[in-house]
Amino acid sequence: MRFSAPRSLSPSPVRGKVRSRSTFGLQSGSEDSDYDSDSNSNSYSSSDSDSACSPSSGASTSASSSTDSFCYASDSDVPIPPPNPRRRSQNPAEQQYIEETVAAIRLRTRHNDPYEEWEKQTRKDAFRTARKELSATQIRLRDQKASTRGREQQRLAAIHAQQMAEVQAQLEVMRLKQQKDESSLREAWKVRDKKVWDRIESVIKVEEDKVKARLEQERKLREEEERVKNEAELKRKLAEEKKRQEEEERQRKEQEERILKAEEQKREEEDERQRLEDERIRTERLQSEEAQRQKLGITTSDEDWKQARANLRRLKTDTMQVIKSDKAAKSEWGTYRRKITPKIGQITNDSRAINDIFDQLILILHPTDRPPHHEKIYTALLYSLAKAILLQAETEVTAEKRSAIPLAQVAFKLLEKLDGFAEIFFAKLTQRVGGWPIPAVIPTTDHDGTQWGADGDRIKAMGYRKSQIGEGLETTGEYTARISGIMRLYFHILKIEPTYRPLHPMFQLPRYWVWVSRLMDERGLLETAIAPHLLYTALDVLGSHARELWGHQWNKMLELIYEGVTVGFGNGRQIGGQSPEGTGARLRVQFEVERIVVGHA
Repeated sequence: MRFSAPRSLSPSPVRGKVRSRSTFGLQSGSEDSDYDSDSNSNSYSSSDSDSACSPSSGASTSASSSTDSFCYASDSDVPIPPPNPRRRSQNPAEQQYIEETVAAIRLRTRHNDPYEEWEKQTRKDAFRTARKELSATQIRLRDQKASTRGREQQRLAAIHAQQMAEVQAQLEVMRLKQQKDESSLREAWKVRDKKVWDRIESVIKVEEDKVKARLEQERKLREEEERVKNEAELKRKLAEEKKRQEEEERQRKEQEERILKAEEQKREEEDERQRLEDERIRTERLQSEEAQRQKLGITTSDEDWKQARANLRRLKTDTMQVIKSDKAAKSEWGTYRRKITPKIGQITNDSRAINDIFDQLILILHPTDRPPHHEKIYTALLYSLAKAILLQAETEVTAEKRSAIPLAQVAFKLLEKLDGFAEIFFAKLTQRVGGWPIPAVIPTTDHDGTQWGADGDRIKAMGYRKSQIGEGLETTGEYTARISGIMRLYFHILKIEPTYRPLHPMFQLPRYWVWVSRLMDERGLLETAIAPHLLYTALDVLGSHARELWGHQWNKMLELIYEGVTVGFGNGRQIGGQSPEGTGARLRVQFEVERIVVGHA
């Protein structure tokens, strides 16, 4: 190990007798400053002289001619400085200690440790070797990753191509079958029409021939004076014939109506029997899977609806009624609520505007310039925030579906950031659109088993609201447009990937699969006119993304949906029923399924 010490220049005779003094680490202001200065100057001058003239100093002799340093031939030639009258004399022990110290310092400054040099060189070599091995390893790993990625992409491309070929082949088979069925139906209708008209014309011709023959016979048998009487008789008979035909036609129509009513009643009984059978099978299946569902944490549609309904009732009774009954709390809640509503209306499809609105809403709910809100006021503000977002979706998204994207981004950020907002938002969502976010059929009793009130509580629970145009409930068109706008917002929220933390299970992407599968399994919901509208909305927002995510399984779901809107299930019952609204929505669903399949070809 090396040691170093500062060296002072040897005094030059040319420069005079002023010499630098070394205290060897002692303070110059101590009591022995005079003594130490004198003794240290002598010994250090001697060490400098020896060091400068020693062979180990390299080219010191040659460099002395160009510097102010001066080298003596020996220690005896060094002049003795004049004594300082202020210094005390040194005893031999002190002189010897100083000389030994100087000698020790000189030895340490001149010492060269080979092990230390070897250790430094070894470290450099090891670092160089490690860096070379690291570079080689990184290159090898990068090449391996690139090769693996290429093989995986080729494999996925082959799988996608095979699946696309299978879907196209199935679609082609279904298209050919549909064309064949349509051709056979047309031919059958043509044959039937021809037979009917031929029979009608033959009957008319026979009747005309009969009348003509009878008239001709009567004309020949009677004289001219009986012609008027014969004509009157003929008119009477024709009137009776017409009356008889009308009576027969009336009886025939009554018979057809009785047959249609009997068939309709039979079909209704069959549907009711099928519904009860499906309900029984579904109940047995749910009972058999109950233990497994509880183990996996999976809930049914009825359980989800009851939980949302219970949360809504708890919010209204435990929070909103308490806030509205307290004048001070109601005033504070109203002040901040009036700040929330304009912010929601200012949302535009701009990332900076979205972030600004989000930050402003967070400051309203978590103010930094005052103490935090009381728990109930905070919950009431979350309730108002959820209501404002849903009302904005009812107005803007219904008019322009692209406006759901920025509104969904703000809602997603709030769901991700605000504690307790997810349960409140989903409860409010269920209140505004009924059981469609789950989806679930509203039962005949409330979530706690009590009967619905007489003032249309069940109709309200189904999502119906008062009409904005006239009195009474909103029409089917108004109801469908409003529900579709809110559900489009919900599907856009499911589409966004979380960045801060996982959201509530009701707002995670797997809920999209649950929603579609539950809807396709619920006959009562599929036969409503709004079902194909919501299916189209779901496919328009997440259909292509779901196909990329779930692949072949989603293709099976698309096949089932396509069959439901084209051929129908069971007795030919198509999705959306026979209403005009359902027919138009079925066509949109059919085109959307074809677009998704062809778009990924």
